[in-house]
Amino acid sequence: MESIEEQIPKMEVLLVAKEEDELESKETVLQRYFLLEWKLVKSLLDDIVSDGSLKNINSVLRALMIMDKYQEQGQLVEPYLESVISPLMSIVRSKTIELGVASNEVVEIIKPLCIIIYSLVTVCGYKAVIRFFPHQVSDLELAVSLLEKSHGTKAGTSLRQESTGEMETKCVILLWLSILVLVPFDISSVDTSIANNSDVGGDESPPLVTRIVELCKDYLCNAGPMRTMAGLLLSKLLTRPDITLATKFFVHLPHSNMTGYKEAVLDQFQLLGVVEALAAIFKAGSRKVLLDEVNDVWLDTLVLVKSARADRSPLLRKYLVKLTQRIGLIYLPPRSPSWRYVSKIRVLGDDSLMNSSRTIDQCNLGVEMDYSSGGGAFPQDEEIDVPPIIEEIIEELLSGLRDTDTVVRWSAAKGIGRITSCLTYSQSDEVLSSVLELFSPGEGDGSWHGGCLALAELARRGLLLPVSLPKVVPVVVKALHYDVRRGPHSVGSHVRDAAAYVCWAFGRAYSHTDMKKILEELAPHLLTIACYDREVNCRRAAAAAFQENVGRQGNYPHGIDIVNTADYFALSSRVNAYLHVAVSVAEYGGYLYQFMEELLYNKICHWDKGLRELASEALSILVKHDPEYSGNFVLEKLIPCTLSSDLCMRHGATLAAGELVLALHKCGYSLSTGYSWTNRVKLLSLFSLADKQKSVAGIVPGIEKARLYRGKGGEIMRSAVSRFIECISVARISLPEKIKRSLLDTLNENLRHPNCQIQSVAVEALKHFVTAYLGMTGDKGTNDIALKYVEKLNDANVAVRRGSALAIGVLPFEFLAATWKVVLLKLCSSCAIEKNPEDRDAEARVNAVKGLVSACETLTETKKSSDQPDDEASLFLMIKNEVMQSLFEALNDYSVDNRGDVGSWVREAAMDGLERCTYILCRRDTVKNNQTHQLFDANLATDLVGGIVKQAVEKMDKLREIAAKVLQRILYNKTVFVPYIPYREKLEEIVPNEANLKWAVPSFSYQRFVQLHRLSCYSKYVVSGLVISIGGLQDSLRKAALGSLLEYLQATESKHEKDTNSSEFSLGTDILWVLQKYKRCDRVIIPTLKTIEILFNKKVFLKMEAQTAAFCGGVLESLSVELKGSKDFSKLNAGIAILGYIASISETINIKAFSNLLTFLGHRYPKIRKACAEQVYLVLMQNGELVPEDKMDEAIQIISETCWEGDVEEAKQRRLQLRHVANLETAGQNGESVANLKKAGDSRAAAKDENASYSSLVGSAGF
Repeated sequence: MESIEEQIPKMEVLLVAKEEDELESKETVLQRYFLLEWKLVKSLLDDIVSDGSLKNINSVLRALMIMDKYQEQGQLVEPYLESVISPLMSIVRSKTIELGVASNEVVEIIKPLCIIIYSLVTVCGYKAVIRFFPHQVSDLELAVSLLEKSHGTKAGTSLRQESTGEMETKCVILLWLSILVLVPFDISSVDTSIANNSDVGGDESPPLVTRIVELCKDYLCNAGPMRTMAGLLLSKLLTRPDITLATKFFVHLPHSNMTGYKEAVLDQFQLLGVVEALAAIFKAGSRKVLLDEVNDVWLDTLVLVKSARADRSPLLRKYLVKLTQRIGLIYLPPRSPSWRYVSKIRVLGDDSLMNSSRTIDQCNLGVEMDYSSGGGAFPQDEEIDVPPIIEEIIEELLSGLRDTDTVVRWSAAKGIGRITSCLTYSQSDEVLSSVLELFSPGEGDGSWHGGCLALAELARRGLLLPVSLPKVVPVVVKALHYDVRRGPHSVGSHVRDAAAYVCWAFGRAYSHTDMKKILEELAPHLLTIACYDREVNCRRAAAAAFQENVGRQGNYPHGIDIVNTADYFALSSRVNAYLHVAVSVAEYGGYLYQFMEELLYNKICHWDKGLRELASEALSILVKHDPEYSGNFVLEKLIPCTLSSDLCMRHGATLAAGELVLALHKCGYSLSTGYSWTNRVKLLSLFSLADKQKSVAGIVPGIEKARLYRGKGGEIMRSAVSRFIECISVARISLPEKIKRSLLDTLNENLRHPNCQIQSVAVEALKHFVTAYLGMTGDKGTNDIALKYVEKLNDANVAVRRGSALAIGVLPFEFLAATWKVVLLKLCSSCAIEKNPEDRDAEARVNAVKGLVSACETLTETKKSSDQPDDEASLFLMIKNEVMQSLFEALNDYSVDNRGDVGSWVREAAMDGLERCTYILCRRDTVKNNQTHQLFDANLATDLVGGIVKQAVEKMDKLREIAAKVLQRILYNKTVFVPYIPYREKLEEIVPNEANLKWAVPSFSYQRFVQLHRLSCYSKYVVSGLVISIGGLQDSLRKAALGSLLEYLQATESKHEKDTNSSEFSLGTDILWVLQKYKRCDRVIIPTLKTIEILFNKKVFLKMEAQTAAFCGGVLESLSVELKGSKDFSKLNAGIAILGYIASISETINIKAFSNLLTFLGHRYPKIRKACAEQVYLVLMQNGELVPEDKMDEAIQIISETCWEGDVEEAKQRRLQLRHVANLETAGQNGESVANLKKAGDSRAAAKDENASYSSLVGSAGF
């Protein structure tokens, strides 16, 4: 056993090793998180140091890109500043000494280095950067000369000045000089020009100082950051004790002309620079030196404050406020008041409280007083001499707190704090009273914001004593809830944010004993804002203030738990804050009623409609914590508000009342008895139970009687009323028959409203209302309701048709049982496109599809227990035949209006309906288990998968994704197996059972679904959808679809050459099928022709031997139909291009194609004639067999020398010549020539027709 003495050294070694590991881990963390790109920056610095300069400008751009990431987190870069700044400034210094200031090369060398240094200034601030600048005495003259050299380089524009690094160079040198002028020697002793010039007088400023001042005066007129840097340099230079004369000269310089500047832009910048520099000088200067000059500056400042120039410039007002407070500090002697609040700091591990004063004066360190609000002790005033002008200065600062700009108010608040710290207690109390006057109701939001900032500054500096808190806290509470309506919005978020900052400052400034009662008063309000404020910055600010108080004020009930719940990220989402965070906080005692009152009085009447809806939902969630309070007090307050004249109030109250009734029902609280079903405790109701029930039932009739649906806000009131009816229906509130009929009429009116949102809410309400109140009606009544909605499907008003279709879909089985055949057939016909173009409405068809599928589900789910098997069998047969067929037809709805492809809404609904109806049929087959009479057979499965696959390869990303997911669910449904799907294994390989697949990405989806072309049962569906994408207008989509198709064909070729011909032939056959099926349908034909043109261009279909001629013949037949009489330019252009490709091949079919191509040389559209001539020329160049060899030159000459965009009659004559050269004349040509001559007789009419045709072309082409 080792002795204790022997074990001690080993333990010490282990501790040292552990400390080294901790240090290494800190360095690792620093490199990993503080600057992720440190290795790259370090390599750039090493290259610069080794080369002695920065030769590659790309290194500068890289460094700037890295630093830009840390603009809001400069503290992460600060540990590396010395490693970056020191070597760069050393190079700047050494190169300046080496090359000399007179060299033109030195400025160009240091520019890139200064750009990097200045980027660090923008990230970390100049105070952190200048600490690592070199500060040898000998560098002072060097830096001044370098600044003069840089000052001589003028840029054409400010943009060029920034991009070339001249601005950064001047800023860095000015910052360097601000450090160098602080040398602890007399400036005269380091100015070599004095030793070389014996004429310099003793009373004059050193020449070096004069040079610096003159340079800075020029930079004060600059609009960029050089103005601020020059003011900083002047404040450091002119406040030296040996530069008194220069200081007085500069202070007097603006006295003569500061108030007399002209309105020129340059003079405006100079004014800003002078005021900013004066504020910096008065901040750093000696009070003895400036006291004699302060009166003149104050008079000029007063004139400027009241000038129109200051009214127009917030920046000038900010600098004037800064200058004003600095002037006040010059007038007041520096002191640390003994009455300042002495905070108490608890030392870790020590139960005693140690008094720690924040004062500077050592004589006041021992002063200790009881400042608690209950102590009754007041500090005694000291006798100090306060100049009368201080009152004017404080008045100006108080005016600054009312300014319209935040930067001015913030500066004024800090000035109030600084001035107050130099006053007696009675004077500071007067200042506090003046600040509190800013919170009067007549003041604007700017005054409230400035007052909050001033209170925070006074608290932070210990100038707001606890004895004053009772009159301050109520004002802060009002500011926390400040929200003033301004038209359609409100203002006050900045006031609430500043009020939270005041509470945060209280937590840092006061001890636990002084803050205990105050925190108990503020905590509910802070948590209310943290959970229910509209703005995320206010929610986070209030949570931060509560966290600061909990952390610093000691043991607060449930404080840590609430801080963990209402954290920074949880409050980022308004919905999460309302519905989750607030509910969790309300579980702790003392916050529930505060939260409910906030929602009741402030949020359900908010101007934001979304916030009112969210507040109503949030209020209903809080009901479970105290149903009795909610069922009596809250509901009593809400019911009268539903008839308020204020739209926001009545809308929010109606929503909240409905949500409250529903929440009470879920909690087991009955409005009819006043008992809680869970605990059976009888309540002391605030108003009689009968009146309560009657009041809830009469809300909607009261709204209708007051005609609150009319005028502004009628639409949102309709939605709120529908939601209210839904809630009371779910809660089964007892209603008289008259009110039932009235509510049903209300829902019917809302169903016929053109607003789709109102219709959707009304449909949801009707679903529950019918079940709750009309389910016991006799058969005749139920049939009448269903038939009434069926009749409305023929209404001329499209809104009525939309709402009726949705209403049928939510009716229960009892309402559909007797008339289901009529209902389903009528809905099937409503899914089709209306014959009359004026009656067509895509939304009505979408709702008809949805209503049809919902009705089928309602009928089949309840028919399982039916006693009529024949009726049941006929229902499923109708679903298989009529319903499924109607849905398949809806998949071909490609209607277009001014909103675009509105038919896509119908197709989307149809895919969802096909999936749901498929499950209905498959469930029926599973129950009956009859193999000979299957409802869902192979043909139906093929049409189902084919229709979905067609949508999966078309041009709309959303529909492709929906189609792929529908197919995925059909293939992998675990509850209902869908049988008879052809090539199921291949489909499962193409559509795997994986989540988050990128079906909307064209390159992903096309590559998979194009493989289905090899399956004969799906090939036509794939091609009919693929041609829409390849021939569409979207270039990226066309490239993805075409690339996938060509890759598929190439992959087939790599396996076997015969397979290639087979796949191309199959593709050609499918394309011909598309041309025949969609004959004269330009929506499909035009992209199909473009697809054929593109594939011909890619040499597809040209190597199929005998099959090529057959394909080309089929295409020519379709072209003869499609191009005849067409006025569509894109269609004609694609057809002409296809004719050119076919005419170029070495097949007998080329003569027919060439003849048809020549026909378009006489087309009425000039651009078509020109495009056709270009194709004819290309055909003659590629295929010399079409024209005899001896006549080829003549044919080329006719094509190239004719102006095909000129007169149409001349073009037709030249076309006849070309046909004669090509031996293509027929008997019909003579008649054509005679007709042409007859038409040429009336040249004026022909010219008129030509112009009309060209106008038609321009219109169809979209120019």
